[in-house]
Amino acid sequence: MCRIEGQKSKLGVMGFKTGGLGDSRVEKLKTSMMSRSRMKLWMIRATTSILLWTCVVQLMTLGETWGPRVLKGWPSCFSQESAASFVVPEVPTRVLPPKRVYKNNGYLMVSCNGGLNQMRSAICDMVAIARYLNVTLIVPELDKTSFWADPSEFQDIFDVDHFIKSLRDEVRILRELPPRLKRRVELGMIYTMPPVSWSDISYYHNQILPLIRKYKVVHLNRTDARLANNGQPMEIQKLRCRVNFGALKFTPQIEELGRKVIRLLRQKGPFMVLHLRYEMDMLAFSGCSQGCNKDEVDELTRMRYAYPWWKEKIINSDLKRRDGLCPLTPEETALTLRALDIDSSIQVYIAAGEIYGGRRRMASLSAAYPNLVRKETLLEPSDLMFFQNHSSQMAALDYLVSLESNIFVPTYDGNMAKVVEGHRRYLGYKKTILLDRKLLVDLIDQHTAGSLTWDEFSNAVKEAHAERMGNPTKRLVIPDRPKEEDYFYSNPWECLEPSNEDETLSSSI
Repeated sequence: MCRIEGQKSKLGVMGFKTGGLGDSRVEKLKTSMMSRSRMKLWMIRATTSILLWTCVVQLMTLGETWGPRVLKGWPSCFSQESAASFVVPEVPTRVLPPKRVYKNNGYLMVSCNGGLNQMRSAICDMVAIARYLNVTLIVPELDKTSFWADPSEFQDIFDVDHFIKSLRDEVRILRELPPRLKRRVELGMIYTMPPVSWSDISYYHNQILPLIRKYKVVHLNRTDARLANNGQPMEIQKLRCRVNFGALKFTPQIEELGRKVIRLLRQKGPFMVLHLRYEMDMLAFSGCSQGCNKDEVDELTRMRYAYPWWKEKIINSDLKRRDGLCPLTPEETALTLRALDIDSSIQVYIAAGEIYGGRRRMASLSAAYPNLVRKETLLEPSDLMFFQNHSSQMAALDYLVSLESNIFVPTYDGNMAKVVEGHRRYLGYKKTILLDRKLLVDLIDQHTAGSLTWDEFSNAVKEAHAERMGNPTKRLVIPDRPKEEDYFYSNPWECLEPSNEDETLSSSI
């Protein structure tokens, strides 16, 4: 008995030795076990918290109905109607094109010149050139020194992210140069030049590419009309269209305001967009002064001489008008639209800046078409507040409305008229009345002089424009005279779906 009790006292409770150093070991072991238990408990709590938070986030993405009350206030009374109002529509996942992999030959910087649509077509050309040369394009710089002095950057007018991502399978586009090259450019260490106008794509391969390889960065400081209209590889022509009709989207703010204007117009029926290019800068530049008084003629002449890059100074306005090189006046436009039997009750949206001569010059057009509207009359001042003094952003609004109009009528074949014409062809050959100004001013003068009755005048105008409604046709090509041939962006037939008329014609040949 004594032996057994002695053994029990040595082994102690649970078989562990006690007494002396054994007591400290037991305490340490107990502490270790407790810390392990706490660690396990902490791990379980942390894992549970992570899982719960993950579930919360996943449920939030499924829609408002499933959001927890703390994060997304539920309606006080839950009903079928309230449930329906909280359903989030499914948004299709945007699939980006795969990046094109190629050896980068260098970097191309470009500074566009001119108004919005002149710059727009130039951007399309520069993307095609960058793609062909296998170089990285830096987001183009827009003109801030022209007559309009618009301070807008590329991202103020176009959706820059969409521009970069939508073309990534064709060309690499960066917002700015890599830091090392950017520092060189800031120090003035850059090769700058204007490329030769109306150049074939081979010019860029033979003349520009060696410069890019040598200097790593080349800056093209003029971009208007630098790529030829015709004779280019089909893939180049298709890419120009892809940039113009797909990659160059306006910013969400411009797109939203454009949709608002279009919705307001459509609520009252069909509408016509009249691109009345009878603005002070156009008249001063062209030297056209039909219907202006002496003070106005003097003012326009002074303005022309004030701009050194407007090289033509002494201009015979009457001669230029007879050659069809002047924009139609508001009075001439009213006569033409009436002669074409355009319904006098149609809404006429004026896509232009301030008309030179104001109400006095618009009186005859307002009398013939009383439903004249502008973006300034359709929208609240607060809607246009951020667009003031940004002519390119205002022009972007007019561009969007022009695309959606039932009829588009430009009174001068400037850049906007040409680019909108081509875009409307792309959208299904929408009705675009292309005025023959040389013929019109002759007919108008005869009618005004009394040698043509109204019926004779109207019939002649309608007959002359029967095939000038934006119908499918091939571009006019004039070898060695690219300025006189049809502009690529006014009729990019390589990118257009064939019409029934084209199919019938080709089957009969």
